[in-house]
Amino acid sequence: MTGIAAALAGIENGFYVGGCVRDSVLKRPSADIDVALPVANIKAEAFTLAKKLDANVFEMDAQFGVWRLITRKEKLQIDLTAFQGKNLEEDLKRRDFTVNSLALPTIAKPEIKIKTIDGKNYFLLSIKPKEIIDLAGGLKDLKSKTIRSNGAKVFEDDPLRTLRALRASAELNFKIDKQTLAQVKKYSRLITQSAPERIREELIRVFNCRGVRKNLEILDAAGLLNALFPVLKDQKKCARVYYGKGGVFEHTLMTAGRMEYLLENLKTVYPAFYKKIEPYAKDAALYKMTALLHDIAKPATAKKTGGRLRFFFHEEQGACMAEEILKNLRYSTSEIRLICAMIHHHLRPSNLASNDVITDRGLFKFFRGMQDAAVPLLLLCWADYASYVTDAQLKKILPLSSKPVMTIDEAKAKSNVSKTLRHMQVLNFMFKKYFADRATINPQKLINGSDVMSVLQIPSGPRVGELLEKVTLAQVDGKIKTKEDALKFLKQIKP
Repeated sequence: MTGIAAALAGIENGFYVGGCVRDSVLKRPSADIDVALPVANIKAEAFTLAKKLDANVFEMDAQFGVWRLITRKEKLQIDLTAFQGKNLEEDLKRRDFTVNSLALPTIAKPEIKIKTIDGKNYFLLSIKPKEIIDLAGGLKDLKSKTIRSNGAKVFEDDPLRTLRALRASAELNFKIDKQTLAQVKKYSRLITQSAPERIREELIRVFNCRGVRKNLEILDAAGLLNALFPVLKDQKKCARVYYGKGGVFEHTLMTAGRMEYLLENLKTVYPAFYKKIEPYAKDAALYKMTALLHDIAKPATAKKTGGRLRFFFHEEQGACMAEEILKNLRYSTSEIRLICAMIHHHLRPSNLASNDVITDRGLFKFFRGMQDAAVPLLLLCWADYASYVTDAQLKKILPLSSKPVMTIDEAKAKSNVSKTLRHMQVLNFMFKKYFADRATINPQKLINGSDVMSVLQIPSGPRVGELLEKVTLAQVDGKIKTKEDALKFLKQIKP
């Protein structure tokens, strides 16, 4: 794409900066190209560049002088940003980390390679290290894989950078140097001063990284987890007898880790259904957030009953608490609805499993009630159940989880791990019903409201719906198979 490089080379006093330079040095594709230039030139350069590249152009941020271009043909994104300060030197000194304080003159005309990943185009600049402007030792830190703050006031100027430091560490698989980590801990309490939308986007990027348990532990050690989710603090002291030293919090971390394992190993866990589950499992960050919040109400609901520690209604209360948290983070209405449905109902499969026989009627009510949240809920349940066994135990029982469901007595007669295995077998059975035997739990309607009113000579109203429900349940129970059966069944009911 020499055309783009040539066009950018025409920008007076322009420099490639930030992530696109860092990523290109690391040979990592970058989502967009950032170019910094004098504020006086930015508007004119934006429209001139848009004409050269046949791109749409608009002002992204008037306060900071940011203009965005998106090429019409390739859908490539280029951001032009005014120097933060009088010149490039002041701009680079104000950036967050040394590895992001690198610049390359646009007149260098680096070759711009494009790589398409999951349908989206990414950039890679062919950079010669000697052409890079490095005022803070960023190249050295790239080589040693270190995240280092770019000055003493980095986190005071923008508290979001405390979270961004850990996100950058997770994305790049870099370590955070000791002094920088100490700064993060010192200023972590200020994170809530940042715009909720910015916090949410950083959290999503953290959750999209591998190693969710490790990343959450780092966030916790830095003070950020408690600052963002104060309710999690009480989990550490709750139910230690049951969960071990870390209490409910240890269970939360385990569940998040098992969720990551499940999403990355669907074929191993559900070999018969993984292709049908995959469309539901694309948003890893959403599922990991759900795992983090699924038991937040356990400390508030913990009570000893008959010598046992119980958490009555923690799922319902937890859903309410999660809704408030997610609203504050500006999650979308649909995301909040899905996550809260998963939390609110995450005990329902366990309730079904409390009986040896799981009826089609019970499954019909479950899947109809949960609707689009049904499959996501079952994934959360798997991660929740799997958190109670070790890696070695999980590896041993996974091949058995697709076998017929053990009876409750059979599970009790074996090891404690058998309880987890039985729950996993129940989930597999539910997936089988949903994907392979759907007609038995979601039968095709045989009659409609008009049929009911005609046969029973009743007016429209709630009673019609009630009667249709009875017909459907009779279908699920196998008592009705044809329209004639349904009409005959209706005549036996008092209108």
